[in-house]
Amino acid sequence: MKVWLRGARLRTLPLAIAPVIMGAGTANAAGLFNLQLVLLALVVAVFLQIGVNYANDYSDGIRGTDKNRVGPARLTGGGLAKPKQVLFAALISFGLAAVAGLVVTVMTEQWWFIAVGVLCLVAAWFYTGGKKPYGYAGLGEVVVFLFFGLVATIGTDYIQVLDWNPLAIFAGCAAGCFAVAVLLINNVRDIETDKVSGKKTLSVRIGRKASLFIFDLLLIAPFVIVFPIWLVAPAVFLVNLLLLPVIFILIVANTAKEPKDLIRVLQLTSFTSLLFAIGFTWGLTAVVF
Repeated sequence: MKVWLRGARLRTLPLAIAPVIMGAGTANAAGLFNLQLVLLALVVAVFLQIGVNYANDYSDGIRGTDKNRVGPARLTGGGLAKPKQVLFAALISFGLAAVAGLVVTVMTEQWWFIAVGVLCLVAAWFYTGGKKPYGYAGLGEVVVFLFFGLVATIGTDYIQVLDWNPLAIFAGCAAGCFAVAVLLINNVRDIETDKVSGKKTLSVRIGRKASLFIFDLLLIAPFVIVFPIWLVAPAVFLVNLLLLPVIFILIVANTAKEPKDLIRVLQLTSFTSLLFAIGFTWGLTAVVF
């Protein structure tokens, strides 16, 4: 069980939970909160994230990309599980996400959600799967911003409001910045081994210095993005308390000498995204009540 929990990469799950919380908050601010739909959206997001992690583990493992990795051992590349078992775990996770998504579709009668769900599954698989994975071409950050930022947040809001909410777009951009920051710092850690494996991530293409500069911008951006929301929800200002830990994360990231330091940065950034989402949603709730 410990092996499979490691493969699920629990430290990345806050990135799946955060946009759902923010989407729930923006819908609640519109007076249309629905707990059942939010919980279903959470199931979709969490199992989609776990499925991506297992699929990434499987695809990188059979390609040999993880042979020289400096981070925690992967299930396939580290020989902790058979490739078919890891693939099966990915498919089961995707299946659970799909079932929850279908329930949402039936409850809301928004049948076009099926097309969105298919796109999510395709994006999840082809990150490192297929003959030409986009994660190996430096496009991972773009797709992560779209799906783990905008789609997850706006989607959670939309299934409740059934309309486009500008507040959810702001929230989705903030959530997307955190998700991209985590992926970016992970790729910074793996620059040298990815070069050997032929994995041309954005960090491999632009180098460590430029990657860290973008990472710095991504961690500050959410606080700038939500600034206009203070005008209608002053309590959202609470999220600025997180600037102190963010400054600490930036210092560690830019002075890191060992891979373990960047792993710590990844974990801290992931949990900061969750705290930001909670603070943001509480701020909106304070307005409603």
